[in-house]
Amino acid sequence: MAASAALRARAKPSSAPPRRPSALRLWLRRQRALLRPLLLGLVGLCGLGLLAAAVVAADPVARLEAAAQAFWRGGFGFTVERIEVEGRAYMPREVFDTALGVSIGDPTLGFDPKAARARLEASPWVVSARVERHLPGTIRVFIVERQAFAIWQHQGRFRVIDRSGRDLEVDNPLAFGPLPLVVGHGANTAAAALIDALRRSEETREVARRVQAAVRVSDRRWNLRLANGTDILLPEGQEAAAIARLAELQARERLLDRPLAAIDMRLPDRLVLRPLPAAAPAAPPAPAPARSPRG
Repeated sequence: MAASAALRARAKPSSAPPRRPSALRLWLRRQRALLRPLLLGLVGLCGLGLLAAAVVAADPVARLEAAAQAFWRGGFGFTVERIEVEGRAYMPREVFDTALGVSIGDPTLGFDPKAARARLEASPWVVSARVERHLPGTIRVFIVERQAFAIWQHQGRFRVIDRSGRDLEVDNPLAFGPLPLVVGHGANTAAAALIDALRRSEETREVARRVQAAVRVSDRRWNLRLANGTDILLPEGQEAAAIARLAELQARERLLDRPLAAIDMRLPDRLVLRPLPAAAPAAPPAPAPARSPRG
């Protein structure tokens, strides 16, 4: 009887309801399929981080780069054997060599043609440049120079200028041979038209051969100083016509051979000739001092 009571007690259902799982547990159950690859990914990232730290500690990349740079600088055994240059006539050799930046015996592959071209074109002597590297050991340079056009005297200094009036920045302007001399403020930029007028024909070149200097007056007009000391005053804005007229007068009347102080051509309808000042008469010799008689 006691046994049957115990059996009935076990079979009797409990009156307490089962506990409901928490919201977090339910969410984790739903996300279980996603959490597993996420955890695996985190483990993989940790492994990669450890591997990267080991690589950085060993620094093989830097060592490889250093070795590659050393090999590159060595030129794979290629060295510069020839430097061929076309177009250099006035640019000083030392200025050219510095701008090019390479010498015989340097590694060929260590030379940068683009950088050399930029340095050359930065020089006041060069209009444009082309630089080529040809393996195993040839460097070719083609340059277009600014031509030395005249010597400009201004504020006590002599400068070699190109046709546009740009200063070519040379140490010894007189080393460039017989160039026209222009003097004064603004003479550098205005010189081209005047010099072209003097070189226009054989007759005007006869005038040019006698010109010692062209002097810019108030940056408006020109005076021509001849080798014999005569000054030719040219009209403003009419220099070419005045020089052509002067060439005709020289061919017909040998005007430039006369002893004149100045030839004034500023008036369009007349020519004013200024003679040299008359020489002052020589002073008579002073009388000799009288000698006192001996006693």
